[in-house]
Amino acid sequence: MIHTITLGTYTRRISQGIYQIELDTATETLNNLTLVTEETSPTYLTKSKQQTLYSVTSREGKGGLSSYDSQNKFLNAATEEGAAPCYVAVDEARQLVYGANYHKGALNTYKIQPDGSLEAAASLSHKEPTGPHKNQDKAHTHYTDLTPDQRLAVCDLGTDRVYTYDVTEAGEVEEVAVYVAEPGTGPRHLVFHPNKAIAYLFGELDSSVSVLSYDETDGSFTQKQKVSTLPQDFDGENGGAAIRVSNDGRFLYASNRGHNSIAVFAIAEDGLSVETIQIISTEGDFPRDFALSPDDAYVVAANQNSDNLTLYRRDKENGLLTMIQKDVFAPEAVCVYFG
Repeated sequence: MIHTITLGTYTRRISQGIYQIELDTATETLNNLTLVTEETSPTYLTKSKQQTLYSVTSREGKGGLSSYDSQNKFLNAATEEGAAPCYVAVDEARQLVYGANYHKGALNTYKIQPDGSLEAAASLSHKEPTGPHKNQDKAHTHYTDLTPDQRLAVCDLGTDRVYTYDVTEAGEVEEVAVYVAEPGTGPRHLVFHPNKAIAYLFGELDSSVSVLSYDETDGSFTQKQKVSTLPQDFDGENGGAAIRVSNDGRFLYASNRGHNSIAVFAIAEDGLSVETIQIISTEGDFPRDFALSPDDAYVVAANQNSDNLTLYRRDKENGLLTMIQKDVFAPEAVCVYFG
């Protein structure tokens, strides 16, 4: 079987935009890297059910999102003055797209037009006090995506908060709950357990995973456990990056930039606690993102600074990873998307 993987990148050195590469499960190899379209630093991307691609973009001093149809034809760019977002997500039910803007500490919503193009809808900036870490100089919105009950969860690295919003069909948001993490956590990304009642929050600044219960009645999160993603003897610089959960809800994965590894956790049956079972090298530098294949049989990690992908075989029974291919060229890759 051939899986097509779309790669988002920075274009600071040698990358030219959005790429695709194939995972051949018969040979267990990554092959055929191709440039899909030229784009300026499309650092995060996703697709709708209609296969419209939405990516981060920077154009003529403005930042925003670009849209491309299923044949990779450019539709439009919805941009505004200043830096580009760092995360993008699709809301199929409301036909909205969400962007998290790290540099502005802002949440942006966009309305999907009939042809798949985007129109800016609303914007909200965080004003709460920031944390003690040197990188918490101001609000830094890093993630925005749907909760299982179709609210919107937003992680802010600068304010140490996870916000929950109700969203209208027009893209307007209203805050309904706020989770305040321990000072200096730096909430980066959030992923939900398949049971929909548990979420796992990756703290970029303290390299931690927080297990959170989620209450659909009021949109609130409550911490149940917090663990490190690093070995006990590691004392270097590290930043948490991507976090994923297996389809069966039994295993959790988180990547470390600095230690350059993926931490693997076994998830308790009730989802409310995790235990480290493996920390494996990404065979490269600065693994900003990784993804599990749709069948959970493989993991692909992207090492931003060393321009390479690493392929792992995943044991579905025990959750452990085995490296099977490394040094696969992919320039400045920072987003791995299957589909």
